[in-house]
Amino acid sequence: MKKLAKRGNMNERIDIVLNKFRSRMSSYPPGMCPLALYRSLLQISMNQTCGKCVPCRDGLVEVDRMLCDILNGAADRGTLAKMEDMCRMIARTADCAVGVVAANLILDSLTEFADEYESHITARKCVENVTQTIPCVTLCPAHVDVPGYVSLIHAEDYAGAIKKIREKNPFPTACAMVCEHPCERKCRRKIIDDPINIRGLKKYAVDQITADNVDIPQKNVSTGKSVAIIGSGPSGLTAAYFLSLMGHHVDIYEEHEKPGGMLRYGIPEYRLPKARLDEDIKAILSVGDIDIKYSTKVGRDITFEKIRSSHDAVYLGLGAQLGNRMPVDGADGKNVIPAADFLQLVANGNAPDLTGKRVVLIGGGNVAMDAARTAVRLHAKTIHVFTRKRDDYTALASEIEGAMQEGVRFRTLLSFLNIETDEESGAVRAVWLQPEIVGEYDNYGFVTTEHSSNYPYRFLCDYLIIGVGQRSDVAAFEKAGVPTNRGRIDADVTCEVKNMPGVFSGGDCVTGPSTAINAIAAGQVAAYNIDEYLGYHHKIISDTPLPAAVPNPCIPTGRAEIEEKDPFERRRNFEFVELPMTYEEAMRESGRCLRCDHYGCGAMIGGRGE
Repeated sequence: MKKLAKRGNMNERIDIVLNKFRSRMSSYPPGMCPLALYRSLLQISMNQTCGKCVPCRDGLVEVDRMLCDILNGAADRGTLAKMEDMCRMIARTADCAVGVVAANLILDSLTEFADEYESHITARKCVENVTQTIPCVTLCPAHVDVPGYVSLIHAEDYAGAIKKIREKNPFPTACAMVCEHPCERKCRRKIIDDPINIRGLKKYAVDQITADNVDIPQKNVSTGKSVAIIGSGPSGLTAAYFLSLMGHHVDIYEEHEKPGGMLRYGIPEYRLPKARLDEDIKAILSVGDIDIKYSTKVGRDITFEKIRSSHDAVYLGLGAQLGNRMPVDGADGKNVIPAADFLQLVANGNAPDLTGKRVVLIGGGNVAMDAARTAVRLHAKTIHVFTRKRDDYTALASEIEGAMQEGVRFRTLLSFLNIETDEESGAVRAVWLQPEIVGEYDNYGFVTTEHSSNYPYRFLCDYLIIGVGQRSDVAAFEKAGVPTNRGRIDADVTCEVKNMPGVFSGGDCVTGPSTAINAIAAGQVAAYNIDEYLGYHHKIISDTPLPAAVPNPCIPTGRAEIEEKDPFERRRNFEFVELPMTYEEAMRESGRCLRCDHYGCGAMIGGRGE
């Protein structure tokens, strides 16, 4: 018994080590050589081999040696072919999953990174531009200088922090409330404890001084050029902000009565108070030379051809505000509505009365969670969310948790079959659902499902919300000759629309429904490329000095989370749910930053790379 107890204690200690190692794996910096990553994964498998079968015990060692030669530029095509044959043999003959999975891992790398192998063999180096970069800066779609503004917050220079954010993102307040913070995904602080709460610190900064009270950058002299922007969502307003700072005149055509796009009409008040959104918009418009023509829909109030002929360039930032409907009987029935349309009704003050109603929601994305939590606040009797697969829950974990706390019920492994409506009123009466069972994983790592032998069943509901994505209203632009692909405008990575000189597009109308920060990044890219198209190469002048970087003692410290109101309190109304971060929390959290722009990843490239 004593030996068993000792062995159990040893296993616990090993688990602690593995958890620490897992943190290192999850914080691999972007831009590193993928072959080096695959070699490290291969070595993990080598350490797990039991040594009983030759293919795994000796074969993996031989594969590791050849992969090392390739990395060191000491291999030729013969080495590559030999390594591939060796991996196929191991995958075919190894006794257990250790050898099979390790061999298949390297075989996958030969396909996924064929260009990288080619470069190492022919040029004896990585593919151009493969180098470790500052993780938070690189993974922020807008490439905001995260270490810079975090250091300014730590120095209590909150206006300076907002200025630093605005160098790339003119929506510091909106992003402080709703950004999905991809910048935290590879934070190097994870090696020690947990990633920096970057969004929380940004929120603390805009809570100390509002964005519309912070000076904007110096504007360039007028160029005499004019740019038309269609849509005043995050993408369109970002493009307008930078183009105006460059000295160009901007005309924005907006079909709604207020600017903001989905930030205003798609995100509920409890997540993003519109008064706070207006702080960002007020600061953007204060640049000057930006005229917004409200209640003006292209194709109805003005033609695209007229807009194009009267401006030197055009940017299409339409967004994706139309909710998708499902191609089944009853989809047009009474009380059946897409999630995006439902949220817009509420935002416009036309919220339906859900008191006492049984609400069903199909879908698991962020928009679906917004709709579910909005239904809670509209006093629905019950809200059930159904998805076919667990992978369909693509919303932020915090949003799903928040919905659960507020009383939303979740069911998965149920595929949607059809809608049953009342013959007389046409109103939804029930949905029919088919139980599913899980199957194999696909090539993207998502689980597949198939129908269970269980019979479909009928689920009663009074109101059905369809949260299966959104689409862009591109009909008027297609008629005008703008190229589209499956309902999306066909533009390249520079945001230039194909075969239409001077016409640019970006955001959701190009990529499909995405996040606010991705739309902001597209607007920024478009602004600089429009500037180049007009014959200029402007730079936005920034005069925000950063505090000197000092080495971090790397003492493991808990992460400061943003607290929320009690679920029973917040479900009663649409008031903002998050509580302010305290001064002590903000100082401690900002002090956890490792300043990768000066130490570690950023230092490897000799500067503040992106």
